[in-house]
Amino acid sequence: MSTNSQLRPNRANVLRRSASNHLVTAISVLGTLLVLVPLIAILVYLVYKGASSLNVAFFTHTPKPVGESGGGMANSIVGSSIILLLASLIGIPVGILGGVYLAEYGAGKTLGAGIRFVADVLNGVPSIVMGIAGYALIVVHQRHFSALAAGVTLAIMMVPTVTRTTEEMLMTVPHAIREAAYGLGVPRWRMILSISLRTAAPGIITGCMLAFARVAGETAPLLFTAFGSSFWPHNLNEPMAALPLQIFVYAMSPYDEWHRLAWAGSLVLITLIMVSVGLVRYVTSRGRLKGGH
Repeated sequence: MSTNSQLRPNRANVLRRSASNHLVTAISVLGTLLVLVPLIAILVYLVYKGASSLNVAFFTHTPKPVGESGGGMANSIVGSSIILLLASLIGIPVGILGGVYLAEYGAGKTLGAGIRFVADVLNGVPSIVMGIAGYALIVVHQRHFSALAAGVTLAIMMVPTVTRTTEEMLMTVPHAIREAAYGLGVPRWRMILSISLRTAAPGIITGCMLAFARVAGETAPLLFTAFGSSFWPHNLNEPMAALPLQIFVYAMSPYDEWHRLAWAGSLVLITLIMVSVGLVRYVTSRGRLKGGH
């Protein structure tokens, strides 16, 4: 009797834990579906509205004047690639260096706390405000719009995300690894480059891709900096077309032909972002697997 009385509470605990486990699992699956369903719905709708307008001319021709059918967004695709490449070349190194300073040197320092505060504030600043700041700081002094102003403005938007992500990822590197490197006589800068950054590389790259995806579809900063163009890009110091800008112009127009091209441009933009992020994740995972072997 005593044995049976001891088993009953244990069985009750097992049933309660199993029910709790299934409940939490169901809630997790439901939350995942709530996130994925809207994204899938948007992607499917973009394919439905924009796929029929994709053709060779869309990727090889510049926009046609009002009233003429056809044309494409080739110059906008090239312009977006140039501006995003420029922003990445400026913003990602600065953000990573800032994150390295915060994680390795800025602990407990007033300057480190100030950088964290500024990064958190910049993360919450609306993109249109960043566009106005880029206009006031760069365009006004240059006295003309340019791709350079657009790239710098987008780079400033990327820096806080990359900085905070880099700091958090470096903080996850075990201190035992650092102490082992110091014990072997490795200089601090070498330890950071060869051990800390390499260990935290997957998370840092993910943060860079999040920053890239955030600015890739921004329109407001480009309105105040790149301004847009109907011609092929030739110079970083002149106005330049970009996909978000062209989509905005076409979507706001009263012409059905331009609306059709706007849907196609939106599909191309989201596809380019997905492909870029997917390729980087794939390369990162392969490098991690090879490192593990």
